Amino acid sequence: MSTETVDAFQALADRGRREILMMVAKEKRSINAIAENFDISRPAVSKHIKILQNAGFINIEEKGRERYCVLNQDGFSEVQQWINLFEEYWTAQFRSLENYLATNVPPPKK
Repeated sequence: MSTETVDAFQALADRGRREILMMVAKEKRSINAIAENFDISRPAVSKHIKILQNAGFINIEEKGRERYCVLNQDGFSEVQQWINLFEEYWTAQFRSLENYLATNVPPPKK
């Protein structure tokens, strides 16, 4: 079993993998249940799931003969950190603009 780490953004780049995450976000699902939603082979779906698992987005739980995909909240931390960087940047830019307008632009005449 490979434990190769996959870049989070590379894993999210594929629409099918994003669809799998949306399904698993609603409830844990077996790999067979996920595969039923795609027009590709089960091994191809399993490959996508393995990429999501290696990227840390999902965990696999085994119950009897079934394997279930469960969303892993911790897997999203890299993406959240990246988004937070830009959120902080834009928040600072808007604050700066707000301060500039408050001190340099006269109020409109009535």
